[in-house]
Amino acid sequence: MRKLTENGAEFQSHIDGSRHLFTPENVIDTQRVIGADIIMALDECPPGDSDYEYAKKSMELTHRWLKRGIEHFSNSKPVYDYSQTFFPIVQGCGFKDLRQQSAEYISGFNCDGNAIGGLAVGEPENVMYEMVDVVNEILPADKPRYLMGVGTPANILEAISLGIDMFDCVMPTRNGRNGMLFTSKGIINIKNEKWKNDFSPIDKAGNCPIDLLYSKAYLRHLFKAGEMLGPQLASIHNLSFYLWLVQEARNKILSNSFSEWKNKIIKEIMVRL
Repeated sequence: MRKLTENGAEFQSHIDGSRHLFTPENVIDTQRVIGADIIMALDECPPGDSDYEYAKKSMELTHRWLKRGIEHFSNSKPVYDYSQTFFPIVQGCGFKDLRQQSAEYISGFNCDGNAIGGLAVGEPENVMYEMVDVVNEILPADKPRYLMGVGTPANILEAISLGIDMFDCVMPTRNGRNGMLFTSKGIINIKNEKWKNDFSPIDKAGNCPIDLLYSKAYLRHLFKAGEMLGPQLASIHNLSFYLWLVQEARNKILSNSFSEWKNKIIKEIMVRL
């Protein structure tokens, strides 16, 4: 379905079989047109269990693509009437020396922010945290650090403690669509029979505007009846919970109580109810 070459990444469509080539240059053009505030470099995200030689070759290809991407970004202009920024991506799998090399390489371009990719792709959590720590010792502290594709509420809080500023993840909406709710008291599988006659709010903390409007029993009914409103409400709830969580993290950082709060709340919010 895809082939990587020096020129870029060629994909074959699963819909009609047509082929499409992504290059370090044309992905910049596409993101310009989309209107992205942050434009990401083209990179390869290798599997978490890649061996050292593959990880090294992949990282070096990502670095060569990066140089071309930055040159094209610098020589092109925004399509719309606002500026756009460009983030390179650190790669190197779970190998400390490769991560260090990659972090040092991309830091040299002095971009407005830097991303860390290739984590949360099957490697153990302790390896992910170790690589984040290694990379953040090198990436400039005065530039935003973006951890790509992470993660659970616990992952986010642990990564913040290691110096990460930005995240993205499908988990709030993907898990919400499948009936998993993150709450201030723990994780709920709303499809379970135990919620059938539970008419209490989704989350008594009321972190989301809908939490006090709908009961667990009603949300379970929506899922069991196949109503799209169920996945929609669950997704809204999860997104609101994530926003509440990172806002609380910010408040605790400002009050110099983050570490104590993090260790306590992770035990609460990751319990399966």
